[in-house]
Amino acid sequence: MSPTLIGVTDDFDVIVIGGGPAGATTAALLAKRGHRVLVLDRERFPRYHVGESLIPGVMVPMEELGLKERMEAKGFERKYGGTLVWGNNEVPWNFSFTTGGRIPYAFHTRRADLDALILDRARELGAFVVEDATVKEPIEENGRVVGVRYALRGLNGTHEARARLVVDASGQARVLGRKYSEVNWNEQLRNVAVWTYFDNCHRLPGDEWSNILIEGTRDGWFWGIPIDKGVFSVGYVTRSDLASASDESLEDLFEASIANTTKLKDILKDATQAAGYRSARDWSYTNERFHGNGWVLVGDAAAFVDPLFSTGVALATLAASTLSKVVDQILQHPQIEEKALDRYTNAYQDFFHDIRKFVEGFYDRSKTKGFYFNMAQDMIDPDKKDDAEVDFVKLISGLSGRQGGLFELNLDDLIEDTPEQSAAEH
Repeated sequence: MSPTLIGVTDDFDVIVIGGGPAGATTAALLAKRGHRVLVLDRERFPRYHVGESLIPGVMVPMEELGLKERMEAKGFERKYGGTLVWGNNEVPWNFSFTTGGRIPYAFHTRRADLDALILDRARELGAFVVEDATVKEPIEENGRVVGVRYALRGLNGTHEARARLVVDASGQARVLGRKYSEVNWNEQLRNVAVWTYFDNCHRLPGDEWSNILIEGTRDGWFWGIPIDKGVFSVGYVTRSDLASASDESLEDLFEASIANTTKLKDILKDATQAAGYRSARDWSYTNERFHGNGWVLVGDAAAFVDPLFSTGVALATLAASTLSKVVDQILQHPQIEEKALDRYTNAYQDFFHDIRKFVEGFYDRSKTKGFYFNMAQDMIDPDKKDDAEVDFVKLISGLSGRQGGLFELNLDDLIEDTPEQSAAEH
């Protein structure tokens, strides 16, 4: 790669593949710590992405990035909780994030705006961002990933960049994950989603005004997310095998299933569809490996779970926050790389396991609200120190004790065991 092509040297401390929330957060926090970071994204921002509803856990890395006030200034809709038509008698019930503790709200957003906000912050903090850049392959030397080759849209040839560590935050593209790791699909959550947007929607009443709506139907469930000014994101999720066996298209299944709702049907009774349909399928998975020699995964590139509780962005950015701290220490103490990334992997997988296990259990709609509360308590608070409803809200907020531990990894003992630390002490 010619240095004059992008105006900087081709050597970095870290290369991040992907500029979405996971990649941009990792890059921003590493740049904030003084490291030279290159972000390569195959698209140009702002770009469309589904996943408009956030949970309070995401506010922890957003505060680290100094973005909370900017999110408020953007006019994102505050999200204080959720309304569910779910369980054995399908009576609507609510939860409030205030029940779960220290962060009482998150936001509903337009993801194009949110993702651009985080990536712009990475630039401000010193990360070098190249858009329209498609990573073609990793560069390997002596069994270690030492950089990547990438192509720029509209230009011939490929270019090289090298770094001490390469982070794959490429989402479901899994640029490095596909090469270095098998993926385990979650058979219980092999689902398909179809979604669109509506204008002129009604709102839920009273304190439910900005709640996300989650409404179960016979063969699936709907989300309803108030974006702004009467606009709702509405999606339908059903099992992939049911969709494949049906004679109806996904769009027809969506429209037919709305007729079987209660709350959602009222929200949409005077609405007009404002966009075409989009769809995605079979998205719940975990990579067998989260890191290797010179590379590490974060965000959807590492794992993704069904969107029932809108955990995607929070999981990605919390993991990115942790990874930035871990990588910062690795760059200062290279000898701890493998053990440090092992700890990151174990914490990440524990975090992910709790969410996946709960979603799997919650999909059983033959149970009562109290059953779901108790299930959350058994997972995160077996000593029953809090009320079961409090534990439920903590879990789905991304703020439970075990999950909170993800971004508090302590590597001091590894650093103390390194040769250079021992020498310095003597």
